[in-house]
Amino acid sequence: MRAVIQRVNEASVTINGEVKSAIDKGVLILLGIEEEDGKDDIEWLSRKISNLRIYNDENGVMNRSLIDEGGDAIVVSQFTLHASTKKGNRPSYIKAAKPNVAIPVYEAFVTHLEKDLNKKVGTGEFGADMKVALINDGPVTIIIDTKNKE
Repeated sequence: MRAVIQRVNEASVTINGEVKSAIDKGVLILLGIEEEDGKDDIEWLSRKISNLRIYNDENGVMNRSLIDEGGDAIVVSQFTLHASTKKGNRPSYIKAAKPNVAIPVYEAFVTHLEKDLNKKVGTGEFGADMKVALINDGPVTIIIDTKNKE
């Protein structure tokens, strides 16, 4: 799994002119899924994101997590995170999981993140044309890939 985590002051996902999800302080997570992603990836990534210390403490040091802050989250599926641009100018998405694999993994990730955060997590809609709006706070943007755990 590959995730782009953006610390936000607000974020929303709009589909066909209707707001599907909206949050204030929290994180917007763009999530790409590969065919071999599974339970271990879901659990590791959910824990990692929930506990990332990306919020300032009283001394202005990034020492507090999403859990500590009680922040919200939106998870948006984004197969393009697995684009390969090695050959030519048209990205290849061959590494991205097909919907029959990706949808259950995406839904399991959202469920696990809700459990870790102890609150409802906003979502987009798998495969929909989504308009994602955000105000990045910082900016703080972190990329995590469960295959290299950096």
